[in-house]
Amino acid sequence: MNKSNIYKTPFKHLFMKVVWGSLLLLSFCFSVRAQVSVDVKLDSMQLFIGQQTDLTLSVTFDAKQKLKMPDIKKGQELIPNIEVVNVEALDTVILNDGARMSVSQTYTITAWDSAFYFLPPMQVMIDTSRYESNGLALKVYTVDVDTLNVDQFFPPNGIMELPFLWEEWRMVVFGTLLLLLMLVCIGVLYHHVKHGKPIVRFVRRRKKLPPHKVAMDEIERIKSERKWAEEDSKEYYTLLTDTLRNYICERYGFNAMEMTSTEIINRLISENNEEALDELREIFRTADLVKFAKYSTLINENDANLVSAIEYVNQTKVEVDPNAKPEPEVIKETDQKRLTQVKMMRVAIAVLAVLSIIMLVWIIWRSADLLM
Repeated sequence: MNKSNIYKTPFKHLFMKVVWGSLLLLSFCFSVRAQVSVDVKLDSMQLFIGQQTDLTLSVTFDAKQKLKMPDIKKGQELIPNIEVVNVEALDTVILNDGARMSVSQTYTITAWDSAFYFLPPMQVMIDTSRYESNGLALKVYTVDVDTLNVDQFFPPNGIMELPFLWEEWRMVVFGTLLLLLMLVCIGVLYHHVKHGKPIVRFVRRRKKLPPHKVAMDEIERIKSERKWAEEDSKEYYTLLTDTLRNYICERYGFNAMEMTSTEIINRLISENNEEALDELREIFRTADLVKFAKYSTLINENDANLVSAIEYVNQTKVEVDPNAKPEPEVIKETDQKRLTQVKMMRVAIAVLAVLSIIMLVWIIWRSADLLM
């Protein structure tokens, strides 16, 4: 074997390994750099002096990498005569299920001199590597000046007041009125609930009969059911005396239901004649004997007392003037209906309170949106 070939072969193999390794390293570096995208754009590439436009810098990179944006502050000049008037917050978007990120930041810029400007590439840092965006061109035009009247100046325009548009505020006004109405309803309902009063009183009105009419109708009913007189004298006289007591209460205006027979007679001495009082005494005496002394009455005696009751009512009744307006009898609602109404009012208060809060939040939000 040639001695020169012995030395050339290992050297050749080593050289090839170095070349291939370098190529792999370069391809890896290019692939890593290819994962980073830096882009910059202008909303408008032409403007007049003093006008503003937005410059947006966008960077797309691997989520595992660390990004550092350019340190540009409000009031700083990107280049001479190009000033940054505002820097917005970073806007971050997650891509590929969290594998990559896109970060953008917007700078509002303006120009103070007419010229054709070249905005140099903007630089960002990804980990320890520096990346640059593309450069941009911006054309700034001057404002035409009246050269014939150079000494004529005009003051700046005042702040323009936007006109009131009913179409925009109509829903806010109606919503406010509705809110006030709901608050009034809540106040009224709360007042009634606090005092236990129903907001609507259910009452029934019917024609009020004279006391002697009511008494005679009840006596006729007792008379038609003669089995009480035959089988239960105590029940019979209880119904008969209660009818007379109710009649006396309505006729003379005192509570005869809570008084004894003697007290009733003594109270009526100045109102009734002796004959009517004698009939009433006999009825009450028999009733007391039946109820308290277990006295047994005869059928004829029961009928006689029933007739005496009719005679007493007829002797003491007051005829109603046929031309007088009849007084209606008011029957109020039961306590159960009142409690049911109170429960319903509590539920209504809760519902109106929730709706009022929602309406108030909407009015505030809508008003703030219109005023901005």
